[in-house]
Amino acid sequence: MIDKLTRNPLALAGAFAASALLGAALFALIQAWLPVGTKQAEIERVVRSYILEHPEILPEAIDKLRARDAAKAEQAERDAQKALPASLNALRKPYGSAEAGNPNGDVTVVAFMDYACGYCRASLPGIEDLIAKDPNVRVVYREFPVLGPDSLNAARWALAAAEQGKFLAFHNALYAEGSPNAETIGAAAAKAGLDSAQAQKSIESQAVKDEIDSNHALGQKLAMTGTPSWVIGGKLYYGAKDYDGLAEAVADARRAR
Repeated sequence: MIDKLTRNPLALAGAFAASALLGAALFALIQAWLPVGTKQAEIERVVRSYILEHPEILPEAIDKLRARDAAKAEQAERDAQKALPASLNALRKPYGSAEAGNPNGDVTVVAFMDYACGYCRASLPGIEDLIAKDPNVRVVYREFPVLGPDSLNAARWALAAAEQGKFLAFHNALYAEGSPNAETIGAAAAKAGLDSAQAQKSIESQAVKDEIDSNHALGQKLAMTGTPSWVIGGKLYYGAKDYDGLAEAVADARRAR
């Protein structure tokens, strides 16, 4: 059986590359082809020997895996776009004061952001320019902490600020302070003029927890694997955007109405 495996380059290459890239779970696939009781050392010897003799199979296998993953991602985004209309009302409803621009604007830009995300920070000038140059656009911010405990804490404080009608003041102050941590969050809360006692209650509240959980559920449904992610009009977008990219998406939304 081992000799048969070594004579099957495609099967061996696929199994080895998958195992190397995806870990022990797929390594078990190789074991399934061998007699029960075959020792792992023997499996590793066979694989190592073949790879040393045929190293050219690795780039090919890796490229195939990447292409397959890309195809899956594209299909997930197509499925998410089909699912989007059912979520538009929920997406466009801000939590407290977590919005900017014209509240009655004809196009709503929904921004899923994380305060620790460099790409979100890079998108801020584009959002500011869009609001300044387009008086008929509305921006709704959705807290989408995905980068660790500091991101989650910052999101909770942002929602607490939104409950006090001071979301933008806190949002801008925290980005100005730098990466989120206890010190920068506290400084931003002070600059925004938050009622600290009330904010402390809010960040532990069920309402804030539910909002973040809801945003995570929406993000999963809409194939958002990182930040920033956007819903502009009735279309999904992923990744950082400058003013031109946002303005083009808003124009597309108006043409589609």
